[in-house]
Amino acid sequence: MRRRLLALVCVSASLLSGCGLISDSAAERRTVTVWLMQHSASQDFLDRFTEEFESEHDGIDLDIRIQEWTGIGEKVQQALRGRDADGPDVIEVGNTQVSAYAEGDRLLDLTLESMRDWGRDDWLPGLAEPGRWGSQQYGIPWYAANRVVVYRKDLFRAAGVTAPPETRDEWLEITEQLDTGRTQGIYLAGQDWYTLAGFIWEEGGELATERDGVWRGTLDSPAALRGMDFYRRLQKLGDGPADADEEHPPQAGVFAEGRVAQIVAVPGLVPTIVKQNPELADLIGYFPVPGKKAGRPGAVFTGGSDLVVPANTDAEDAAVEVVAALTGARWNTELARTMNYVPNKAGLAESVAGEEGLEAMAAGAARGRATPATPRWSVVEADNPIKEYMTKVLTGADPAEEAGRAARRVTDTLAFD
Repeated sequence: MRRRLLALVCVSASLLSGCGLISDSAAERRTVTVWLMQHSASQDFLDRFTEEFESEHDGIDLDIRIQEWTGIGEKVQQALRGRDADGPDVIEVGNTQVSAYAEGDRLLDLTLESMRDWGRDDWLPGLAEPGRWGSQQYGIPWYAANRVVVYRKDLFRAAGVTAPPETRDEWLEITEQLDTGRTQGIYLAGQDWYTLAGFIWEEGGELATERDGVWRGTLDSPAALRGMDFYRRLQKLGDGPADADEEHPPQAGVFAEGRVAQIVAVPGLVPTIVKQNPELADLIGYFPVPGKKAGRPGAVFTGGSDLVVPANTDAEDAAVEVVAALTGARWNTELARTMNYVPNKAGLAESVAGEEGLEAMAAGAARGRATPATPRWSVVEADNPIKEYMTKVLTGADPAEEAGRAARRVTDTLAFD
């Protein structure tokens, strides 16, 4: 109905302008304010996109404003609660944040456009699934990034390993071969819960499940326990601390020291490694996190961004046009090539062909997942009983007992007040 009314207004405005009562520019031009996050796209990309989009869409001007991640959650919530004349019409949000913003009908429902025009069934699941709230699609996948195995080619050769592993069992065997002398087979921090999540999903488990509107933690399921057991077996083939995550200390620095054969990280971490140790520049390789079966990468957590349209926008149709362009094949592949991202559809992965790290990431992204689609998951992450659970298991506590305790804490946290 809103769009029909808008169309009538536009028609009326056109008639008035034809009679000389109002100007063409006043009747037709719309400014779409777009909030994008810092470092998500280069200025050159944004300049090229703006110039081409405006040339192809008469009457639409783009006002792209770069935002910082720090404090962005409350800033977005404020923009969604009340319409400011200077407020955003399109917003980039983290893929796992969509449900928190969709509550209260504060985002435009883009289900129709997604299914009819944008190929929703082809999107990477790790971006598409968290963009849904209920059965409606509010977040439109823009770009993705996920963890792969970053490894030392020279250390693999020295250990007699001629090719990356194709299965998790092979991965364990190879890592054990590499874990000799002063070399760590793998550096895996004890609280790297995003990597654990992938192992749990690969076993068919979940971090939490929803039934009849009620969420409960499921770290104590048999499948989730198998995922934790694999993590334990892999983690002990190195000297990663049991009581810290991958940023304490930063694993890039640990890998740069030269005595680690593998880490699990996004390829974008490698420039930091090479900056600290330039001698590693030509020695680093990549492969997708292996799955249980050969020929199929393991499940991984997919991070990245979706684009949303606030329900209170006064430029609805124009905002939708901007989202369609940014997430469509033309500009999505251009962004992937420019910023070393994974495109939003598996079928577009060929756009990053030839770059080893991106190819590995794109292969893994096809089996990417996201955290549970509940607004309160951010509260779980803030307290994060998963990290404590992991440390206890890695230091000898009973896995089933600790998993049950952590699952109950997740359930309590996910309960709505």
